[in-house]
Amino acid sequence: MSDTPAPFGAADGLVRVYPAGLAERPTPGLLWLHGGGFAGGDLDMPEADHVARTLASAGITVCSVDYRLAPLPAGSPAPETSRVRAHYPAASDDALTAWEWMLTESATLGVDPARLAIGGASAGGNIAAGATLRLVHSGRTAPALVMLAYPTLLAVQPDPDAALRRALDAQPAADRFGPDVVLPMYENYLGGPVDAAPIAAIPGRATADELADFPPTLIVAGEVDELRVSSEHFARTLADAGRSVDHIVEPGTDHGYLNRPADGPAASLTLDRFAARLAAL
Repeated sequence: MSDTPAPFGAADGLVRVYPAGLAERPTPGLLWLHGGGFAGGDLDMPEADHVARTLASAGITVCSVDYRLAPLPAGSPAPETSRVRAHYPAASDDALTAWEWMLTESATLGVDPARLAIGGASAGGNIAAGATLRLVHSGRTAPALVMLAYPTLLAVQPDPDAALRRALDAQPAADRFGPDVVLPMYENYLGGPVDAAPIAAIPGRATADELADFPPTLIVAGEVDELRVSSEHFARTLADAGRSVDHIVEPGTDHGYLNRPADGPAASLTLDRFAARLAAL
């Protein structure tokens, strides 16, 4: 396998594999899921491609998942492509298919199957956490590490505390994930009400008992991002369950900063955090 971190197709086009750079085989591996509100995003956006290339250059083999997106919300512009869209559990099923493929092909990929992680950003973080819950609860091989960047984990999230509310009010452009946006996003993902949704679709609902066997987890949240409320809630529940969890707020950031790597050092700082944790597996 080439040491050049250039992508190639695999698993019937479901994943794009970025081989680790000049690193001793076998390497740690990461199954990565981009964000996009469940209905948007692709493998070429920086949150997918830049993340994967950066981590591959740091010695991590990355498989980026082209999961099925939810249908476009009513009133959205007509799609440019005819790609298949489907409600939950399609994206979660795709994540599990990609995970099993990565495990099966670990020798070919030059990856240590005991050092495989799963992760994602924003809605991709939700899908990664939910897929992990499904693996754990079905007794299948679970990741050695879960890494989430500014994930959305609750369809109905608590109000932000006073400090976060002030920060959002001071930066109106960052104040874009209130209840009037988040709940419809989940209803579109699910294709119906959220009340009876399984926890794998809304991982923040999981109880401490349901997280009793969840893998070690690293969460990096945006500083001025209302979705941070859901990741803080999830981290507290993991801690209550006695699980290993680190929740870090990246200073000076709002939502989606991995998709804007040229805007400043924040994306590089977060990816350095991810690379260090993966290298330590």
